[in-house]
Amino acid sequence: MPVDVDPETDPREIVLGMWRELAARNWSRVADHLSDDCIYFDVPYGPALSARGPADIVARLKVGLEPLAAYTNHDGVLVADGADVLYEHAETWEWSSGESVVLPFVTVHRVADGRITLWKDYWDATTLVSAAPAEWMTQLASADTDWLYDATDEFS
Repeated sequence: MPVDVDPETDPREIVLGMWRELAARNWSRVADHLSDDCIYFDVPYGPALSARGPADIVARLKVGLEPLAAYTNHDGVLVADGADVLYEHAETWEWSSGESVVLPFVTVHRVADGRITLWKDYWDATTLVSAAPAEWMTQLASADTDWLYDATDEFS
């Protein structure tokens, strides 16, 4: 990275910092990287199942990630164009029952004023669903959805 880049304002560093905290499942530090109006859009599930704001985004992430026995983020290609950052990476999800899966992702972020304002995850949900244990799927289906935000108008 060039010497004159400020890690507190450089969109690449902000995005990578958030991913480091997510890999550690350090929920409060993940929230610190998100703007108050940040939208998290899990593309396979559509904009109607989005989350908005740090607390709700973290609640949304916890639904899937908190019950895991282990979660690993594998760095990949990072491309930035001003405030827009694309991050190709993979995640390994492991359950205590022994199942595991590697999920390839492309994630799009927009950064403004040192915070992520948009987070869109592109991945194949079928890969996850076919690998996950039935108990986790049942837990997912009955999870609290108070975080739910319909972002359809933002993405139509």
